[in-house]
Amino acid sequence: MLKTVKLTNLRMNPSVLILPGYQNSDEKHWQTYWEKAHPDFYRVMQKDWDHPNATEWVEQLEATLQQCHSPVVLVAHSLACLVVAQWASRTHTKIKGALLVAPPNPQEPIFPKSAQGFEEIPMTPFDFPSTVLASTNDPYATFPHVQRLAKAWGSRLVNLGKRGHMNSESDLGIWEEGYDYLETLLHIK
Repeated sequence: MLKTVKLTNLRMNPSVLILPGYQNSDEKHWQTYWEKAHPDFYRVMQKDWDHPNATEWVEQLEATLQQCHSPVVLVAHSLACLVVAQWASRTHTKIKGALLVAPPNPQEPIFPKSAQGFEEIPMTPFDFPSTVLASTNDPYATFPHVQRLAKAWGSRLVNLGKRGHMNSESDLGIWEEGYDYLETLLHIK
């Protein structure tokens, strides 16, 4: 059973918030493996995984962060990377850092038509450390597109070679290589 963050009056103390993308992360996704392996990792749940609304997802992220006792690291995959960019461009709760994996390009034909409000990606530097992990054969974004995003956000960019979209279909399992990049962000003072 996955731990999920539900908005209540209780305060929580996670070290990591998992932010899945479109249609959530299934049982074979590395985000799910990480969450199951770490009791202090929590998934931010969205109202509608199949019809993402940028405003709603950003508001849910901020509401969840306001319940956290201390700054956390965000671990976003795909569409959730764009949520982090929109959230970071507004007044927001302080975080320790963000690991952004496979940010998509809303202009690609494969981008979900049901996703609303993601057309414009904020291109302003984040006020927290961030690392973007990208693949050179991601069908959702070209590597040059991801390079532009990382540069605009002030993120460290890591080229992981040909890994597809780094989702369940990429068959990464627990994905220790990705976890090593998370560890780096977790240990920032």
